[in-house]
Amino acid sequence: MRKGVYAGSFDPVTNGHLWMIEHGVGMFDEMIVAIGDNPDKTYTFSLAERLAMLRETTAHLPSLRVESFENSFLVNYAREQGANFILRGIREAADYEFERKMRYVNADLAPHIDTVFLMPPREIAEVSSTMVKGLVGPAGWQGVVRQYVPEPVFNRFLALRANQAQP
Repeated sequence: MRKGVYAGSFDPVTNGHLWMIEHGVGMFDEMIVAIGDNPDKTYTFSLAERLAMLRETTAHLPSLRVESFENSFLVNYAREQGANFILRGIREAADYEFERKMRYVNADLAPHIDTVFLMPPREIAEVSSTMVKGLVGPAGWQGVVRQYVPEPVFNRFLALRANQAQP
């Protein structure tokens, strides 16, 4: 059985992440999307919100599980889940260099877990969660952000902005 793990902070999940998830589901018999939660990091959305957004966004994928983990290397989490693949995305050369090094470290820790790299299409490859969050706010942001995130995420941004506007 081919079991894969795709992990990230997903703060928030973007259409690029969704592309990766959908392709991962097609590659593996079972797929886990895992939110890595770092208590030292500041997030826009809480862990519960990120889990909810991912679950809403991926409800159409029955062989997918959405979970979270903390204080663990991804490769160790993958091993605990019985996964034999880690799925990672490559958007640019810097991603490749980082992911290549991590692949070798992961192989030292768990040689039986393979890393699979995918490259999203150009129109979504350059869009990161950080970039999306930076687009929220200025006049007309809704039309821009809507094209880069799934509907549940866009709705959360609308609610977040509405709450910020209240005195």
